[in-house]
Amino acid sequence: MQGDTSPRAKRAAQICSDPRWTAVIHKDAAADGRFFFGVSTTGVYCRPSCGARRPRPENVSFFATTAEAEAAGFRPCQRCQPDLPPLAQRHAALVTALCRHMEQAETPPSLESLARQAGLSPWHLHRIFKAATGLTPRQYALGLRTARLQAQLVDGKSVTDALHAAGFGSAAGFYAASAPALGMSPRRYRAGGADTDIHYAIGNCSLGAILVAGSAKGICAISLGDEPEALVRELHTRFPQARLSDGNAAFTEQLRQVIALVEDPGTASALPLDIRGTAFQQRVWQALQGIPPGTTLSYTRLAQHIGAPAAVRAVASACAANVLAVAIPCHRVVRTDGALAGYRWGIERKRALLDREAEQ
Repeated sequence: MQGDTSPRAKRAAQICSDPRWTAVIHKDAAADGRFFFGVSTTGVYCRPSCGARRPRPENVSFFATTAEAEAAGFRPCQRCQPDLPPLAQRHAALVTALCRHMEQAETPPSLESLARQAGLSPWHLHRIFKAATGLTPRQYALGLRTARLQAQLVDGKSVTDALHAAGFGSAAGFYAASAPALGMSPRRYRAGGADTDIHYAIGNCSLGAILVAGSAKGICAISLGDEPEALVRELHTRFPQARLSDGNAAFTEQLRQVIALVEDPGTASALPLDIRGTAFQQRVWQALQGIPPGTTLSYTRLAQHIGAPAAVRAVASACAANVLAVAIPCHRVVRTDGALAGYRWGIERKRALLDREAEQ
């Protein structure tokens, strides 16, 4: 009733004016862990995001910790389980454990076996896994098999042996899945890019020597180093049987554009890129291209950005696997504390790139 000055009305007004009440009304998951609220009529305490029916404000008390709530005589809600880690954190830990299991398995586990290990239904696990990693379990397993395939082929294994060692159950699935990630057929990849034409050009920039290489699809490598000869040897090592040749005038123009990108990170670039990697790697690399010059993200934030908060280690590995310096700006990813992590072309070059971008 309007003008009610009873203790009950005053209590309700006090709670309603508290910013935490707004989080309770909207069941704001972002507020989970920041505080808890107890309900005197039920004797339980909850997370802000609890899905139970909203209590009357005069029956609510706020607490900073679960210990405070329990000391006041409240018991944890059975629905939102505030005495356990947040659901998203529990799901992330579960998916991380399943990813480690998949990495160590000789053959890809079925969705049903993963679900049994997690104690969930296949449908529920599929939804949780995709929410945490941005990939289905099958897509994640395919990425692992493709990485194994690359290692097996580089080691000189026959295509047939590589097929089985990488965990592919059939030749049809093997060829359908491997060619897009390798950028060529498995046999050509094993043969070091035999019958593949790769043009390259070498120049100098403020960070030292720079090599740009390209296939018919676009630029497939941008490398930085101290000595041009070392960059060429690295390219030969990656594609020992490919037909490597100096780029023509048009390709030299692409080298000029890459150098311009190094010297002026704000330069707009529409370079054609031949990006080869697993589905997960390509998602990470696409996200890297969206980080503006002068801005950095931590590996954790990048994982969250692509919708895969549990895949921080996989995100870091994808950044390390990038072979297109500057064009895919993995130098803009740092540790959570802002410190510089590893960089394929040297920490000092990473620092120089970030300093240059910060000045603009």
